[in-house]
Amino acid sequence: MVQKANPDADRARAATGEEISVLLHDAREEVLTALLESPHLDETHLCLLLERKDLPGTLLEGIASRKEWMASYRVKRRVVFHLHTPRLLALRLARQLYLMDLVQLSLQPGLPVELKRLAEELILARLPQLPLGQKTTLARRGSARVAGGLLVEGHPQIVRVALDNGFLTEAQVLRALAQEKLPAPVVSAIANHPKWSHVYNVRVALVRHPLAPPGRVLAFLPELTLRDLQELRTLGTVSANLRQYIRQEIARRSGGKDLAPRGKL
Repeated sequence: MVQKANPDADRARAATGEEISVLLHDAREEVLTALLESPHLDETHLCLLLERKDLPGTLLEGIASRKEWMASYRVKRRVVFHLHTPRLLALRLARQLYLMDLVQLSLQPGLPVELKRLAEELILARLPQLPLGQKTTLARRGSARVAGGLLVEGHPQIVRVALDNGFLTEAQVLRALAQEKLPAPVVSAIANHPKWSHVYNVRVALVRHPLAPPGRVLAFLPELTLRDLQELRTLGTVSANLRQYIRQEIARRSGGKDLAPRGKL
């Protein structure tokens, strides 16, 4: 069966100037696909087209298949950020984005989790080479995972900024405290932070940590559950001195009785 010619598609292929501007808003995929063949379609037109949220994945693949268009960073960036860009295509192009665009990508709502995670991994891989100013910006504006990565690095000027990051989660703080080589100033900063020092699970993790400030740790003990205190007393990472304070706190709540299991302090 011979396919009928589409006069609108033919018009799009030869469109120029104002006619292109009008056709950029056409709802028909065949017309937009034909418009991509117009020799008069330029970078500005493409960027306007890519602002449309209803573009199909096949059209986005067509744009990405043209090397001359992908040489434009503006076009490439818009293809990666489009909600309908095929997953594998977006993952491939994301590796070519600038640092702060990766930050925005990692926080962009609606995009696949896999794409956001790749953006975070690319950022984290670049951390060792970044100057202090960029690290400070990332600590302030990056995702929870990026802020957590900067926290573990332990740079004094970065730690407080990372802890104040609104995206930072309890899980990332706990992951940092689980690091064997976490610098002591980071542990101290968490223990004294007005937000994180009041999070129960963070307090428990600080009591477990051998580098936590003793004064802060002792202040946490009355707030911990009896069950957690009993568990903490048995841990090898808890010093003998702190274990004694834990034992006293348990006895205080138990009316002076020592509830320690036999053979344990």
